Amino acid sequence: MKYVDEFREPEKAEALRREIEKLSQQLDKHIKIMEVCGGHTHSIFKYGIEEILPANIELIHGPGCPVCIMPKGRLDDAIAISQNPNVILATFGDTMRVPGSKTSLLQAKATGADIRMVYSPLDSLQIAKNHPDKEVVFFALGFETTAPSTAFTILQAAAENITNFSMFSNHVLVIPALQALLNNPDLQLDGFIGPGHVSMVIGTDPYEFIAQQYHKPIVVSGFEPLDILQSIWMLLQQLVENRCEVENQYNRLVQKAGNQIALEAMNKVFAVRDTFAWRGLDEIPDSGLKIRSEYAQFDAELKFTIPNLKVADHKACQCGEILKGVLKPWQCKVFGTACTPESPIGTCMVSSEGACAAYYKYGRFSTTLQKQVAEKPKVTISS
Repeated sequence: MKYVDEFREPEKAEALRREIEKLSQQLDKHIKIMEVCGGHTHSIFKYGIEEILPANIELIHGPGCPVCIMPKGRLDDAIAISQNPNVILATFGDTMRVPGSKTSLLQAKATGADIRMVYSPLDSLQIAKNHPDKEVVFFALGFETTAPSTAFTILQAAAENITNFSMFSNHVLVIPALQALLNNPDLQLDGFIGPGHVSMVIGTDPYEFIAQQYHKPIVVSGFEPLDILQSIWMLLQQLVENRCEVENQYNRLVQKAGNQIALEAMNKVFAVRDTFAWRGLDEIPDSGLKIRSEYAQFDAELKFTIPNLKVADHKACQCGEILKGVLKPWQCKVFGTACTPESPIGTCMVSSEGACAAYYKYGRFSTTLQKQVAEKPKVTISS
């Protein structure tokens, strides 16, 4: 397949592996690199990248999964909106099985709520057009990757004067999250593999503070095996040369200044929240997006009464520590035992970008992970 197979060639991967090995020997110390994006985490395990890296190169999995960082309280709010008899709630498939404090959207749907899975916000706008007698609410979430499509949908709804449509905005911003991680004394990182999809929107300029203020290198990466291996090589090259820069491996899609049309739409529709709660990272200032007052008629938080409560995670779940990069998924005491994709306790096991889901799905190919999980004590959770 053109433009895909070229980034999966075994010979080139082996050449990069050898170069990474040489650089790791020059560094002669343990190196921790965080891949911020959940898409990178899945590629790393799908293609066995972690298995071929030198022993002193460790990949740390970051909070770049938008479903995983969603706190229980916001899920409860969405479920509360769906309980209104005149409401159709639309959302992406990944959110359906995420556990709230008492139930999930999928379970709420099973008990009578009209909750529908859609592939884009525009699908939910079409539902509103098809059902003018219903209030249609789109449960919007994601990083800067998906926020533009939400913004364009609100602009379209305004242009067409669709009055029975609104958004429950849970969009978050990657830069404040990275800053929170860098300020965490428990997490000592040597560099970052920067998110590819987010960077297609925001560009590479916003990451300059990582190099300038925190003196850490970052390489924005694509998602194919050669993309990730080359990005690791580029990071190690910076470390060997004692450089701290923002580099762009994904230059076939990512531009320095980002996508100006998408950024303008976001800025027109959204304002930055004073603070937003992230699962595992708690409250992060200036890290969420709310709908501007000019588009208040499309803000579900103003249209409906919601609990708006902060809810603690399950005491057995360690998603928070995994999202901060402090623990690996297999180190969670319920991973693969009480917590599986079929019966998830935490969000990291649910989302297609969740680190726990990646470990669970592809861990059978890793002899190291199999041994680690086999040695874990079996844990059961009482209902």
